[in-house]
Amino acid sequence: MATRDVRLLFGRDALTLRVPATADVLRGPEIPPLGDPEAAVRHALRHPIGSAPLREVAALRRPRSVVVTMSDITRPVPNELLITAILDELHAAGIGDDAVTILIATGMHRPSTERERRVMLGDDLLRRCRVVDHEADRPETLVRVRDDPPVSVNRRYQEAELKIVTGLIEPHFMAGYSGGRKGICPGLVDLETVQRFHGHRTMGDPAATEGRLAGNPCHEIAVRVAREVGCDFLVNAAITHDRRPAGIFAGDLFAAHEVGCEQVGAWTSAAVARPYDLVVQSAGGYPLDESFYQTVKGMVTALPALGADSTLLMCSACTEVGSPEYTALMQRHGRDWRAFLAAITATDVTGKDQWELQMQTRVLARIGVERLLFANDGLPMDVQRGLAVTPVPGDGGAAERAQRTFDAFVRAWPAARVAVIPEGPYTMLRAAAPADR
Repeated sequence: MATRDVRLLFGRDALTLRVPATADVLRGPEIPPLGDPEAAVRHALRHPIGSAPLREVAALRRPRSVVVTMSDITRPVPNELLITAILDELHAAGIGDDAVTILIATGMHRPSTERERRVMLGDDLLRRCRVVDHEADRPETLVRVRDDPPVSVNRRYQEAELKIVTGLIEPHFMAGYSGGRKGICPGLVDLETVQRFHGHRTMGDPAATEGRLAGNPCHEIAVRVAREVGCDFLVNAAITHDRRPAGIFAGDLFAAHEVGCEQVGAWTSAAVARPYDLVVQSAGGYPLDESFYQTVKGMVTALPALGADSTLLMCSACTEVGSPEYTALMQRHGRDWRAFLAAITATDVTGKDQWELQMQTRVLARIGVERLLFANDGLPMDVQRGLAVTPVPGDGGAAERAQRTFDAFVRAWPAARVAVIPEGPYTMLRAAAPADR
């Protein structure tokens, strides 16, 4: 049988899988990298979408305090590129580094570590600017901006005289696309607002899915909060499959984000005509696959390729389950996801990170735990068995065990339809249009 090698994003490198030449490799079109990223960012800041140039906005405001938000380590944003260019434009408007705070929009993720800050920003930016984490569970760092329903936001951001939001536009498994308004909600809001954004009714809506904004309740909640809180200038990036900058979308929070989403959708979409018997899915590689919590995104975005009898082989390098709350949740409910669904629908109280297991249940309801296979080296087998997955056992590393599992499946069902998704959740699967008759 003719074969070929396919490299899946896996940790900081890749996992190579040998597959039949007839297997479908699902990925979007080739994304052209920017030839001169620094020039592209400068151009975007000076010729923005739906806004005056950043330099003019800053010169008109003459702010004494500026907040530039950024994503945490779970998003591969070219932060140094974006923020260095932003500071250059602020300098040209007479605003020094001492007026600028870089605010990491953690949402409900844990605070950043010093090592992560160096990875995300580099030593020069860390020396130049104050860098702080948003902390959704510390009321003294928040300010109320709405009472019905109650919404609080990071005080430092709300009180800044110039608000700049940065981030990454990519398919998002519940909010349609990341970036834009998500840099504010859930990035900078309080625990109660995040819980409402991720409540079981919102997560249970089929419109809360990747690639969809219209009618998506996650998107609509985030937009309402972002309009209330405000943003003076947006700078979002898009990246290639190998993490190089591919597009810069700057200007109005909503107009620039909409243009970016349209482009990213075209770059990342792959057509699926009908379900496959076996799907091999990457969890997205570093930094996305550092935790099982983030690995769930890959499971959910594979759904358009899965039928009731399909098998999904997830390949993830994760070394941690997630937050303490999520870890405890999985220990309590991971072996009985139906009981978990019954528990969360019986109350309007949203537990921290419960939404990630709720999204995973979309996959479990389709194919069951038995056909959700998990190839991983970073977590002990007894921990894996409590995560509502079926660990891939045996000797050797995850790559070797995944290959053996794959080969055994193909030997048992030589006519099986097989698909591999090398970029994992960075690829958005779409139902193929019917052929013309």
